[in-house]
Amino acid sequence: MSDIPAKRALPPKESNLFKELLTLYETRQLKKGLKTADLILKKFPEHGETTCMKGLVLTHMGRREEGIELVRKGVRLDLTSHICWHVYGLIHKGEKNYEEALKCYIQALRFDKENLNILRDAAQLQTQLRIYDGLVETRHTLLKIRPAMRQHWMALAVAYHLNGNLVEAKKVLEHYESTLKNVPDYDVEHSETMLYHVRLLEDLGEFTEALAMLDVSAKSRAIVDRTSIMEIRARLLSKLESDEAEHAWRVLVEHNPDCYEYYQGYLSNLGLTLDATDANAAKALTILEEFSTQIPRATAPRRLALTIASGEHFRELLTRYSLSAFKKGIPSLFSDIKGLYKDLPKQQIIEEVAVAARDQSSSASSASADVEPTTYLWTLYFLAQHHSYLGRHSQALEILDLALAHTPTLPELHMVKGRVLKRAGDLFGGARCLEDARFLDGQDRFLNTKSAKYRLRAGMVEEASSLLGLFTKKDAPSPGADLEDMQSLLYLVEEADAHNRNGNFGLALKKYMAVNKVFDEVEDDQYDFHGYSLRKFTINIYLNLLAWEDRLRSHPAYVKAALSASRIFVALHDDPSIGTAATATGGQLTDAQKKAKKKAKKAAQKIQEDTKKATPQANNDDKGLEPTPKDDDPDGSKLLQCTDPLERASKLLKPLATLADTNIEVWIAMYDVAVRRKKYLQASKALARAADIDVENPELHVRRLEFRQTVSSLPEPPQTVAQLLAETMTKLLPDEVASETFNSQYLQRHSTYAPAILAAARVQVKLQAPREQVEETVFTITSADVVLDIKTALAILTFLGTIASPRAEELRTWCGGRFPLSTVFKPAAELVALRELAITAPHEVPDKAEDIP
Repeated sequence: MSDIPAKRALPPKESNLFKELLTLYETRQLKKGLKTADLILKKFPEHGETTCMKGLVLTHMGRREEGIELVRKGVRLDLTSHICWHVYGLIHKGEKNYEEALKCYIQALRFDKENLNILRDAAQLQTQLRIYDGLVETRHTLLKIRPAMRQHWMALAVAYHLNGNLVEAKKVLEHYESTLKNVPDYDVEHSETMLYHVRLLEDLGEFTEALAMLDVSAKSRAIVDRTSIMEIRARLLSKLESDEAEHAWRVLVEHNPDCYEYYQGYLSNLGLTLDATDANAAKALTILEEFSTQIPRATAPRRLALTIASGEHFRELLTRYSLSAFKKGIPSLFSDIKGLYKDLPKQQIIEEVAVAARDQSSSASSASADVEPTTYLWTLYFLAQHHSYLGRHSQALEILDLALAHTPTLPELHMVKGRVLKRAGDLFGGARCLEDARFLDGQDRFLNTKSAKYRLRAGMVEEASSLLGLFTKKDAPSPGADLEDMQSLLYLVEEADAHNRNGNFGLALKKYMAVNKVFDEVEDDQYDFHGYSLRKFTINIYLNLLAWEDRLRSHPAYVKAALSASRIFVALHDDPSIGTAATATGGQLTDAQKKAKKKAKKAAQKIQEDTKKATPQANNDDKGLEPTPKDDDPDGSKLLQCTDPLERASKLLKPLATLADTNIEVWIAMYDVAVRRKKYLQASKALARAADIDVENPELHVRRLEFRQTVSSLPEPPQTVAQLLAETMTKLLPDEVASETFNSQYLQRHSTYAPAILAAARVQVKLQAPREQVEETVFTITSADVVLDIKTALAILTFLGTIASPRAEELRTWCGGRFPLSTVFKPAAELVALRELAITAPHEVPDKAEDIP
């Protein structure tokens, strides 16, 4: 110990106290630890390691800022102490600042190269940060120090695997297995090790060796997962083109006759696919029908046969399949066969079969032995979904009226009616129908969630919250806070969208960022598995977890939240005043709206009281939980007042450049951010990538011309940059074509597509065309052959408002006639009445339409 620096050396008494301090921290006796640290510092106030440990104890006692400052002071007092650097790394790790934590651990290892705890923590951080070359080195060091520990061998093999060196991973595993003695039968950890070894051999293409190891391990009971044995064996035999492969897949099908993947594996082994256009489709169909005969209770082969069959054969198979579902009352039948609608002839046959089944079941005697009493009802249910999916909303509603007259107490009918009305543009009517469904079963959480979702779609955020509160914790600050704590992505995205549509940008941004926080937490949660999975030898699942985490942010909820939030940030950059305006006026209503909302709130409270009486067990009564931290930005106003909106937007979009690179909206959003950050090369690349996906996209069309204007107004850039920009611009928009001509040609090509018409009008505004010309372009959507939907119609109305067009009301009236079932084009006074009706309890519904205010 003679080489210990004088400033770090402690007398025996204080040295023992310091060892005691370390033990007290590890056992979380924090108060005693703090007193012990103070005793040492009283005599040696400049002792860096004790200062750091005191700071670490304070951070765990809730005095975080004071503790962090002490740790920093301790590091400055002793820059060569591995304990100081280790503690500083722990502080960074606690703040999820993994890069800085790893730097601290590397510093600590400079002064104590064989410290097991630091090496283990460093390896976990390297895995978390995907620094696999460094991970291999760290795992090598750990294995050299403790070669007798089994998990160190496995950890090194995994490190090589993650780093792409499968050959070395295989060698490590073989060396490890050669040291094993007297492994008991049915040892789960050894079983997982052997499965991982087989996986490695398969990934290396050594299929014969993998199969041999699998068979030997299975016979010797070294591998205990029988399903995995069967699956891997069938897969390996197929890759080896063995005659036994067919039997292996058949065994799997018999093992689980409703697993689609097994049938696909069986067919693939025979060189067959589920493609109806394949020359061997008839052979595949024959095989599936044989399975249907051999396993009559299995639905998977009968459903897969529908994908391949065509013509009258398809009609015959579909009739048997659908009639069975109608008789059994299977609500998911439409969702099951919806994928067949891509084939127009099949779509027509589906309708004909369903209509025939309806006619047959309606005319059949109720005493008939082969017709179930509810067959007629479920046929109507299916037909309503069919017509709604094809945009025939009036027909769907007529059928639903028949079904509701037949059985008014079936929640599914009310739910489908709500979906039809929502698609037709009657959001309040849809919410009303879902509320009718919810009241049929107050204890059904699914119906409660659906009803709340439809209220959010209709912009009724407070009313939705009152419903969600029926199934959230009693002691939560609000239903929303509990759902956010539960990481409910459905709720967070839907409420954010509702606030966004209502113009409450602060609350919308707050919820979108809450979605981002959920994904941050999921990324952080994997940290504990880096050690746990290796200890428990769950290697295959662990590798699958890492691969899943790598593509985590490709999740639709994140993509949607990131795009929507980035658009708000871009709008804030363009006009910082909208943040203040949205915070000040967001949610303000007219006097009539306030009156209606007050009535609606009372009705919602009554609903809540009635439902609570009916569902006394609905709430969870969790005690002893930590209090929820106070929300310092309840309305999102601080987010709206941020000084770096473009940087925040760029950070949100960055993962999508690789994880959602085929989504054109991502590249357009990246362009919007890059061009405002004056990163013109990055902006041009984003546009070029978008053009590769869909060169005729309306949003891309607007930005191509916008970018030409931006580039032409720039001062002379450096020669290299200028050359690259010029090359990209030539590909996006040829120099010899004038902007007006390019826009006119685009409009001619897409004269029957409403989003393209709107894009051309927006470009005309940028080119400073007369307002009358812009209006003339916009009103071409009233032509009978133009494809128009409600979303685009609303966007066009908003656009007319931005250019202060006096013809906006004229178009609103036309849209009301074009979409007669929609309510979104009605005057504000009517919408207030519809909003109130949407949350009125069923027993409070006025008897006559005239009674509606």
